[in-house]
Amino acid sequence: MKFSAVSQSLSRWAGSPRTFYAALALILAWSLSGPYFHYNDTWQLIINTSTTIITFLMVFLIQNTQNRDNDILHIKIDELLRVTKDAQNAVLSLDGLDRKELEKLRQEYRSIGQAGTVHLNSHCGTDADDAGPIKTDLNQA
Repeated sequence: MKFSAVSQSLSRWAGSPRTFYAALALILAWSLSGPYFHYNDTWQLIINTSTTIITFLMVFLIQNTQNRDNDILHIKIDELLRVTKDAQNAVLSLDGLDRKELEKLRQEYRSIGQAGTVHLNSHCGTDADDAGPIKTDLNQA
C-alpha cells in the first residue's frame, strides 16, 4: 500500500470523533490511575512518552495529507481558470491519483499557464478555447 493512501486513511481515522473520545478515555484512565501509582515518575513518563510519539508521527501524516490536498485544490483551480465554462470531468476526481501523477498533471498546467502568459503578453488577451484539451491519460506523458 502506498504511503499517501496509508496517510490519508490514518488522517481520516485520527480526525474522527471516535478516535478523539478513545484518546480522551485513555487520558482519563491514566489520570485516575495516578493515586494507585502514587504519581511517580514512571506514571508521568508513560503519558509524556506516548503523547510525544503520537504527536511526532501525526505531524508527518498531517503534512502529507495537506500537501496532497493543496495540490488537488491548485489543479482544480487551474482547470477552472483555463476553462470557465466546462471544467474537465477528469480533473474533478483527482483523489485517486498518487503524488507522482498529481505532479505530472501540475506540470501540464504550468506549461499551459506559461503558454498563456506568452499569449497574454503578445496579444493583450487570452481565449480559453485556444488552450486545447489537456491529456487525461497520465501514463502517456
